[in-house]
Amino acid sequence: MTLSEFISRFDYANSVVLLEGKRNVLPADAEKLTALGRLLATNTRLMTFRSGNAAGADQLFSEGVTAVNPERLQVVTPYSGHRKKTNVAFQTYSLEDMNLAEEPEVVYHSRGNKKMEKLIDQYVAGDRNQYAMKAAYILRDTVKVVGAHGISPASIGIFYDDLSDPMSGGTGHTMQVCVNNGIPLLDQRIWLEWLP
Repeated sequence: MTLSEFISRFDYANSVVLLEGKRNVLPADAEKLTALGRLLATNTRLMTFRSGNAAGADQLFSEGVTAVNPERLQVVTPYSGHRKKTNVAFQTYSLEDMNLAEEPEVVYHSRGNKKMEKLIDQYVAGDRNQYAMKAAYILRDTVKVVGAHGISPASIGIFYDDLSDPMSGGTGHTMQVCVNNGIPLLDQRIWLEWLP
C-alpha cells in the first residue's frame, strides 16, 4: 500500500488509525516514527489517530501527530493518570471509566491472550491487585482496536513491530485483535517507504 492509497482509503470522517508499537525503538528509527506521525497528520484531514500512551513507539508517533494537530490524537489508557506528564492527546479514555460488564466483546477478545486469561477474569471481576492490574494493559489494547461504549473501533492499525520477534507481547496482542476482527494492519516494512 502506498501513502496515496492509504490516504484515499482511510481519510474519511470517523476513521480511526492506530499508531503504536514496541516500547523498545531502535535509535536509528526514533525520528522516523515521529516523522510518520507528522506526515500523516499533515497530509490527511479527517482521520483521528489513536495510541495507548506507552513509552517508545506510541510516544514518538504521538509527538509527530501533535506537532501538526493535537486535536486529532486520542489515547486509551489502562488507568487514570497513566503517564500523565507525557500524555499529549486531546482526548483520553481510561479503562477505569469503562464498565467492562457492558463490554463483552472487549472481554472476549482480551481473553484470547491465553497467558493473561485468568488475570483478565480477575480484573473484570473487580480485583485490582498488582497481578490483576497487568490485565488492564491487555484490556486497554483490545479497546484501542474494537472500541467500547462511546469509542469507535479502529479502521486500520499502523505498527512499529520487532521484526526479529514479530507480533509478540502487548503489541502482538493488539495486532492479533486487528487480524481477528478483519482490521487491516501494516508495519514499518510498508510505512517506511512513505517517508521522504
